[in-house]
Amino acid sequence: MTKYRWIICALLFFATTVNYLDRQVFSLLQPVLTDIYKWTNSDYANITSAFTFMYAVFTLLVGRYVDNLGTKKGYALAITVWSLGACIHAFVYYVEPESKMTFLGFAMPVSVFAFMICRAVLALGEAGNFPAAIKTVAEWFPKKERSLATGIFNSGANIGAIVAPLLVPVIAKYWGWQWAFVAVGAIGFLWLIFWFSYYGSPKEMLAKGKINNEEFQHINSDEEQEKTKDDPEENDSDKKKVSWFSLLGYRQTWSFTMGKFLTDGVWWFFLFWMPSYLKNNYGMTTEDMMLPLAVLYSMTMFGSIGGGYLPKIFQKDGRDPYKSRMRAMLTIAIFPLVVLLAQPLSDISYWLPVILIGIGCSAHQAWSANIYTTVSDMFPKKTVASIVGIGTMAGSLSGVITSKIGGWLFDYYSAQGSIETGYTIMFVFCAIAYLLGWTVMKLLVPKYKIIEL
Repeated sequence: MTKYRWIICALLFFATTVNYLDRQVFSLLQPVLTDIYKWTNSDYANITSAFTFMYAVFTLLVGRYVDNLGTKKGYALAITVWSLGACIHAFVYYVEPESKMTFLGFAMPVSVFAFMICRAVLALGEAGNFPAAIKTVAEWFPKKERSLATGIFNSGANIGAIVAPLLVPVIAKYWGWQWAFVAVGAIGFLWLIFWFSYYGSPKEMLAKGKINNEEFQHINSDEEQEKTKDDPEENDSDKKKVSWFSLLGYRQTWSFTMGKFLTDGVWWFFLFWMPSYLKNNYGMTTEDMMLPLAVLYSMTMFGSIGGGYLPKIFQKDGRDPYKSRMRAMLTIAIFPLVVLLAQPLSDISYWLPVILIGIGCSAHQAWSANIYTTVSDMFPKKTVASIVGIGTMAGSLSGVITSKIGGWLFDYYSAQGSIETGYTIMFVFCAIAYLLGWTVMKLLVPKYKIIEL
């Protein structure tokens, strides 16, 4: 059997790496930009919330767009837009730090509004990554390999988060913070060369001789996948649009959506607020954070791949894919409870909260590798990107709420001289979110059922 599907997985891995590189630059430069533009925690929360809110809106739309336009063109356009969005952050350099403005009745620094616009453009492009990637996995892998493939490409998020704190401070120090945005943003254009050179559908790659018939049959080995009515590439008459409202009528859609809503906010919080946490609690500079953040996100890589492999262990006793995945997700949901100890032990050494939060973030990536795959377990491939878009929108809205609440808590308790209390409250939510999410998902879909549209 040929192994071309793993080349496709590698392309998804590198795209996700670039995705998180671009996303992480702003949070890493937060200490520098806050000093330059004199932002409050709420100012920073407004900028990050603009990204997550627009990401939520665009993910819903882009998921639909990818289902209709196709994976190859849709993914390429998405990474083009987000690479441009990353680069234009550099132009905020020309905004005067003291300048103010009023927008929709709210007074804010011009720099805050300018970065909100830049983050919105970045969100428009980045919203296409996961719907397109999950759809690609559904097209290229049988169900028994999807969580592993998802875990592998999803680990690109961790690699991006590892490389960013090692790369961005160096660029900012020697060439200025503007070039950090430009240099990292330009990487996406290099990925496009490989995408157009190597990507095609399994049917196209079979015709070109890139894969043999054995691998093609393996990819389509699931019984429900052999029904051409579920495969838009096999049956032109089945390319009719499926409305969002009809998809919302299924409990399986709500299971995925609520699972994302209750847990994605945790990841967004740690992604955007960890540099601020290290600065506020330990007085770290951007350069000081390089090693702790690199260690933290290195841990998450093992969670992503290990979490993707875990359901295969449970499947050995004959369980169906969904039951095995839910059992794996329950196991994973226990690990974030260690985050409850992060703040109580923070006075001993900054490494203790970094390690404990790293375990929590690793669990999130393991959780993500499985919750994404529940969609392709139960829905036809032609609707996968749409369902992922709906759920990811809910998860991004959770990120908006989490960031806004965090910014308010930190400003409030900072004024009281006890910002640590704000972090304690946020860490409690982060610790219990996954058990809550698993419970809701199990109540909505207690048994595995394939959706037939």
